[in-house]
Amino acid sequence: MDLTKKTGINLTKGSKISLEKNGTNLTEITIGLNWGAIKTPGFLGIFSSTESVDLDGTIAMFDAQGQWVDTVYYKKLVSSDKAVRHSGDDRSGDTGNPDEFDNETIYIELNKVNPKVDSIFIFLNSYKKQDFDTIPYSKIKIYEGNPNTVKSIFATFNLSKEEDFKGKISMIMGKVERQNTGWQFKTIGDALDAKNIDQTIDTILEKYLKL
Repeated sequence: MDLTKKTGINLTKGSKISLEKNGTNLTEITIGLNWGAIKTPGFLGIFSSTESVDLDGTIAMFDAQGQWVDTVYYKKLVSSDKAVRHSGDDRSGDTGNPDEFDNETIYIELNKVNPKVDSIFIFLNSYKKQDFDTIPYSKIKIYEGNPNTVKSIFATFNLSKEEDFKGKISMIMGKVERQNTGWQFKTIGDALDAKNIDQTIDTILEKYLKL
């Protein structure tokens, strides 16, 4: 697996990748979240206004028995085990042209994650209840390294407007889960009926822990 590729592996829904390099498990990864603001067309299709989009990137941690362990989000930026760090709340999204800069990052030191934790879910909630169908794009990138020292982009997963996302304001992007002695990432990319972070965690508990 060549991790020197600039754009990383282009993942599809349901795909899995092992978080290792040259046969060695990675010890630190960064989840990068990027999304666009809503452009409202004016006369003759010319963009006349831009509406900022406040998506909240969150991770929720669960043990092998399906019990909730911890949540890291805009009000709690560091996990209790100090292994996960959130960059903070972005309340606008990309208001100009699409770029490759992350609006929020979640840094995970995999070798420091609480041994009880079996899976780490990454999800987005639309704080202002803006329909995902109206948001031009939502992207997730997995980096080898930390936000200050990105060694390479491990993989990317792009979500654009889809019929399944119409009327939804929450989505599960993917999960990092233990695999033997290491970790793997699985893309999910499902829109949910949940309205906030707490309801999203309830949905994970009900439907997604065994995926």
